[in-house]
Amino acid sequence: MMNRLVRSSPLLAALAAAVLALAACTGEASQVSAPQGGGFELVTPGGKTTFDYPVADRKSLGEISGPALTGDGRISVADYPNTVVVLNFWGSWCGPCRAEAPLLASAATTLKSDGVQFLGINSRETDRENGADFDAVRATPYPSIYDQQLRVLASIRGYPINAIPSTIVLDRQHRVAWITISPIANPADLTDAVRKIAAET
Repeated sequence: MMNRLVRSSPLLAALAAAVLALAACTGEASQVSAPQGGGFELVTPGGKTTFDYPVADRKSLGEISGPALTGDGRISVADYPNTVVVLNFWGSWCGPCRAEAPLLASAATTLKSDGVQFLGINSRETDRENGADFDAVRATPYPSIYDQQLRVLASIRGYPINAIPSTIVLDRQHRVAWITISPIANPADLTDAVRKIAAET
């Protein structure tokens, strides 16, 4: 019995090390606060990919917050009261995300004076530095939440788990006003929709 325990100890040590490494890799991502208390649910009839919600039909996602992709701080949608917030789910590994990145950066700069704040949600990134480097090289003019484990996207009822990239526009009360679950191909579609929402009283 003693010999069996001695022989198995290297295996146990290796397993323990693997568990610790996994905890170290996922610990920060687990600090992402997925939406809580919101009543929104995405319904996708007829294969549509873009949705526009009248004011009377809008519902909240709930609170969304998490560690910043770059730096040591945290980011929350609640940091931007009375502001239209554009959430974009992306990853540096995603080809369509890379293609739409300059369009989003341009829209973010153009719409800032309308009281609009863009906020990225960096999703399923194998290495945090990859996402941070992607942002740095492109001088992305807005911050991102680091959400490696897809907690935000997976918690939105009815939302496709593979919808990366996709974009959600929240009105000034942070209710869902517009969604596209496909890449941004025509920036005018996004800017026109956001300006309409920002102009609401």
